[in-house]
Amino acid sequence: MKLSTLFKFGKKGEQTVVGIDIGSSAIKIVQLTQRKGKIVLQTYGALALGPYANLEIGKATNLTTGKITEALSDILREAKVTTKVGGIAIPFNASLMTIIELPAASEKNLKDIMPIEAKKYIPVPIAEVSLDWTVIPKDEVEHNSEIPDSEKLKKPEERDGAGPNLKANRKIQVMIVAIHNDVISKFNEIAKGASLSTDFFEIEIFSAARAVVDDNDKAVMIMDVGAASTKLYIIRNGNIESSHIINRGSQDITANISRSLGMTEREAEVLKRTKGLDTGDDKNLHDAISFSLDYIFSETNKVLRNYSQKNNKVLDKIVLIGGGSSMTGFAESAAANLQAEVISGDPFAKVEAPAFVSEVLKNNGPEFAVALGLALRRLSE
Repeated sequence: MKLSTLFKFGKKGEQTVVGIDIGSSAIKIVQLTQRKGKIVLQTYGALALGPYANLEIGKATNLTTGKITEALSDILREAKVTTKVGGIAIPFNASLMTIIELPAASEKNLKDIMPIEAKKYIPVPIAEVSLDWTVIPKDEVEHNSEIPDSEKLKKPEERDGAGPNLKANRKIQVMIVAIHNDVISKFNEIAKGASLSTDFFEIEIFSAARAVVDDNDKAVMIMDVGAASTKLYIIRNGNIESSHIINRGSQDITANISRSLGMTEREAEVLKRTKGLDTGDDKNLHDAISFSLDYIFSETNKVLRNYSQKNNKVLDKIVLIGGGSSMTGFAESAAANLQAEVISGDPFAKVEAPAFVSEVLKNNGPEFAVALGLALRRLSE
């Protein structure tokens, strides 16, 4: 099955879909409907997975398919989801994504070429994965970056070396995306167990970008702070350029509070959620949180510096998403420590919702970026 498989759903003039983000520590869902060209929020919700694994809230889990199905059924019921049509986000670490370079002349034969090329990068037989790819568009200056400045102002056919040699030397970049069939089978089983009808999946990086990156953004980093890790995605001119994973997340903050202040992880989690970096005179709590954040920010700055050195430019901004970034004071600390402008993602700004919940949605928005972006995909199709 191609990852871009399309299907029809909903009544003519009114379409409704639920986006589902099954993370390591929680499930997030967002139900949207489209009416007369407007996208409207109907319901949303989140459910911690820790208790399903006999762990504390906020802890990363490794649940069985049956337990995930149970949890998903519970949140769909509690959030009063009314549609059976949905999409499920594939975790970034359950996918393989790479960018390769090919001769431009091969573009019209990619259907035949890509399965062969993909074998060089995918460590399992091609028959065991669902494979997709897309050509990364480039403007003319990027396509011809090796052409002398004196030639760039000329029409392509007037340039020195134009003709067969120039065409033969041109390159295209192709993004390869692969998901193991076992992963897709697992999520199909979960959807079926929760009585959902879904035949499309999307890697979370694409959903997140759709939710929080605007069309006029040229170079943006998405910083997704989860329970077990922090994922960094660099998006340039609408294309995913690179990705990085930092093996620290919000559960590490909780664990450090617990160790430093001599309290249980349950107490530490409550303290993190209620106070965060708004610690007043409690220097010990501030230091315990900052200890974990310092590592995350340090690693992020390395990625920023590498990007700047490689491309001779800086990122326009960093957009924060993920439940961990909603901690009080996180955005301010990130702005003070990272070498770029920092904003909190506001995916709910892309949909219509009652005005009286606007502040709540803005505060909770970063956690629901993937789920909302996934639902937006279906409605945009």
